[in-house]
Amino acid sequence: MTFKVALAGFLHETNAFAPTRADMAAFVQGGGYMPLSRGSEVLSRGRGINLGIGGAVDFGMQAGWSMEAVLWAGAIPSAHVTRDAYDAITEEIVAGIAAARDLDGVFIDLHGAMMAEHEDDGEGALLDRVRAVVGPDIPIVAALDLHGNITDRMVAAADVLVGFRTYPHVDMADTGTRAARQLHLLMERGAPFAKAFRRLPFLIPIAWQSTLSQPASGIYDLVADLENENVSSTSFFFGFPAADFPGCGPTVVCYGPDSAASNRAADAIERAVLEAEAQFAGKAFGPDDGVAEAMRIARTATRPVVVADTQDNPGAGGDSNTTGMLRALVAADAQRAALGIMVDPKAAAAAHAAGVGAEIEIALGGFSGVPGDSPFRGRFTVETLSDGRFVASGPFYGGAPLDLGPSACLRIGGVRIVVASQKAQMADQQMYRFVGIEPTEQAILVNKSSVHFRADFDPIAECILTCVAPGPMPISPASLPFTRLAPGMRLEPLGAAFRAPDTFPNAGQQEAQATH
Repeated sequence: MTFKVALAGFLHETNAFAPTRADMAAFVQGGGYMPLSRGSEVLSRGRGINLGIGGAVDFGMQAGWSMEAVLWAGAIPSAHVTRDAYDAITEEIVAGIAAARDLDGVFIDLHGAMMAEHEDDGEGALLDRVRAVVGPDIPIVAALDLHGNITDRMVAAADVLVGFRTYPHVDMADTGTRAARQLHLLMERGAPFAKAFRRLPFLIPIAWQSTLSQPASGIYDLVADLENENVSSTSFFFGFPAADFPGCGPTVVCYGPDSAASNRAADAIERAVLEAEAQFAGKAFGPDDGVAEAMRIARTATRPVVVADTQDNPGAGGDSNTTGMLRALVAADAQRAALGIMVDPKAAAAAHAAGVGAEIEIALGGFSGVPGDSPFRGRFTVETLSDGRFVASGPFYGGAPLDLGPSACLRIGGVRIVVASQKAQMADQQMYRFVGIEPTEQAILVNKSSVHFRADFDPIAECILTCVAPGPMPISPASLPFTRLAPGMRLEPLGAAFRAPDTFPNAGQQEAQATH
């Protein structure tokens, strides 16, 4: 039997405390995702890249689906999606699905942690509207990021929610395939699965969530092992801990034909996460101490020491322009060091105007108003120029074409800086090479990323250090000025519980501070 399926996507991870919002231009450009695409563009552009929509399209073609692609849009994490962008994209998706008559199912590629200026639960509101136009009997399945803040509204509106199982997210396409397979099963079955939903009581810092290490690795092994003939789909979502609304936090959701078995699976995952709470911790350095340690290790290392500038991670809402790590590198006279990516369109334009070999005096970065940060003023040599177009071939971006706009390699002393005009997370070695920096030949690499860079940099790294220079995404969510979390939610593992600001003195300040 040929099933007719509508496909759409709307991805954004929202840091409620970040300095810059996502407007329509951010979705048109894509920022590391594929650009906004409609109709047949969704099918042609999505294939062969590491995105949920890509896995779904590949599955649909193999399964013989008749696919009605509507709209796919994604933007790099930031503060809230603007009202205009959210409404325009949502309206187009809902209208397109409504116009696709005689549907057997709906596949939607989502993130799970999107907040708009006027809607805290961006995905829940969208799924509600899609449910309203297709009716109660057409199955709706979504692929989501493991950082999704899954809400009751989302669980109620969708038939199955399927989350990534890797961080770095090397399985985005695989998750799209798994989600599409669940949709196919539901269309064949003609009846919904039972749902089991659990919410965990503490926020988890993203720097310590990597599935390349414990405890996350073991938890996700368990998640996968619990799927069987009675439990069709299991997912654990870390949640994105910079979303200031009651739905923020880790969750578990399981589905299957057997309600009791699905609930037992959800209980097992919930228990494993609770038992691992104390293990979600790690060591972080200040900028100067981190650079000193990197230089000490580099003296005898045969491979680069890689440093995560975790608090300015554009994958978590940073603008990728804070200067704390650059200052520390220059102050320490670090040699054979490279930093990427510094997003500063004015600096990139100045480099292009001056030309290769020129020296320019500029104020670089530091213009987003992050407390404790400021522009870095210095004299830089323009080493190379680029139009910013290249293919990111590593396992995270998975062959996606990127366009970072006019870009340059600037050098000051022994430090080289990748300067670009458009924001994208430093998670691929090609993001150094496109301006002539060979990452494997550097002594120190400072990446504006928290975890995703590990997919491509672990194999070349002597070791990895985490540093906490000023940035909009504190390493511990306990440092964020929450006002609207669920009462009692612990602000970090084993940390203090959230209390609304009007329940204690100095409104807006939490008792708990970062301890990692």
